[in-house]
Amino acid sequence: MQISESEDKRIFARFPVNLSLRFLDLLSNREGQAQAVDVSAKGIGLMTEAHMRPMTPVELWLKVPDKGDPLYTRGEVVWSEMIGPEKFRTGINLERADLMGISRVLRTR
Repeated sequence: MQISESEDKRIFARFPVNLSLRFLDLLSNREGQAQAVDVSAKGIGLMTEAHMRPMTPVELWLKVPDKGDPLYTRGEVVWSEMIGPEKFRTGINLERADLMGISRVLRTR
C-alpha cells in the first residue's frame, strides 16, 4: 500500500526494527509468526507469510532482545498487501499508544 507523505496521517514517528513476534488472530484463533520491520508508539509494520484481513483484532508478543519478557500488545490489522510469493507487508494499529513499550524496543536498536 503506497501512501504519499501528504496522505500519511501518523502522529508518532516510525522506527525501523528487525524483531520476531508471535501473533494471535482473535477472529480465527490462528497463531502465527511474523517479523516486525518498523514500530511506533501506536503501530507496528509486519512481514507475514499469509494475508491478514483488515479490521481483524490481534494480540502480539514482540520478542525484545533485552532479556525481559516479550512485549505484549493488542491491535487491529489496518492493511495487508502481497509483496512476493507467501510474503505480505501488514500494518497494525495498536489499541493504545505504548510509549514505555516503544522506548524498551528502541533501547535495543
